[in-house]
Amino acid sequence: MSARERARAGVRVRVRVPAKVNVQLAVGAARPDGFHDLANVFLAVGIHDEITVTPADELRITCTGPDAAQVPLDHTNLAARAALELAERHGIDPRVHIHIAKDIPVAGGMAGGSADGAGALLACDTLWSLGSSQDELLAICAELGSDVPFSLIGGAALGTGRGEQLTPLEVGGAFHWVFAVADGGLSTPTVFREFDRQTEGTPVPAPSADPALLDALRTGDATALAGALSNDLQPAALTLRPSLADTLTAGTTAGALASLVSGSGPTTAFLTKDPDAAAEVAQSLLASGTCRTTRVATSPARGATVVEVVG
Repeated sequence: MSARERARAGVRVRVRVPAKVNVQLAVGAARPDGFHDLANVFLAVGIHDEITVTPADELRITCTGPDAAQVPLDHTNLAARAALELAERHGIDPRVHIHIAKDIPVAGGMAGGSADGAGALLACDTLWSLGSSQDELLAICAELGSDVPFSLIGGAALGTGRGEQLTPLEVGGAFHWVFAVADGGLSTPTVFREFDRQTEGTPVPAPSADPALLDALRTGDATALAGALSNDLQPAALTLRPSLADTLTAGTTAGALASLVSGSGPTTAFLTKDPDAAAEVAQSLLASGTCRTTRVATSPARGATVVEVVG
């Protein structure tokens, strides 16, 4: 069935796509193009957005869920950009309605916007019966943003370059997390600018993955992983949002094995030894008054996945 025939048939495609946590984010000096070389160890976690795509008279975006009012509904949304890019490559008129059921924190350092881009790309590819290879989709993802390729593949991966060049990593077990969601967001470009300010005039080493961290992932050793977690953007995020230090302290005091700012923040992540410990840390964080809400999740999680095709 052609793309046009599927559209007339009223096909609906729903895709689920995960959030991420950066268990290592090593940042190099700014490049001439304004980006930074990274050694970015991604781990997908079981908090998801769902993207539903249906034929429409024109390309439009809607969004529901927590903080949906903060999600842009124009063509700057990565979901819209994904549909436009895929359609242009295949000579398709991108007349689709993309609905985002939002559950990943907005502007929280967990790649929610990137997840929506990857989810919309897979959903539109399915709706239009294009059958694109993963490499073809990953090439589009890389054009959309540094975190978008990982949202497509999920699991665990080392991202190099600006984060878009992925090497899948082996994970030997489940890891249990608590995420503390802050009020408001932090702009990723602003956090990188603060990183540049803080490191100005000092040598910034070339980023590389920590062998101890990769081994901890491979063996599923939560205690070893806790000792290896790192985020070079954390000092910048704490400068811009000093209150996050209180959240980090509250989580470790409550029994988390380790804590760190997730990506560029302001969401903070806490690694725990098991599900019971995660529940206790989440409860203590809420009681501390240092965050707006908490989420408990397990990793790794699958990347963007088609969960429903109707019609």
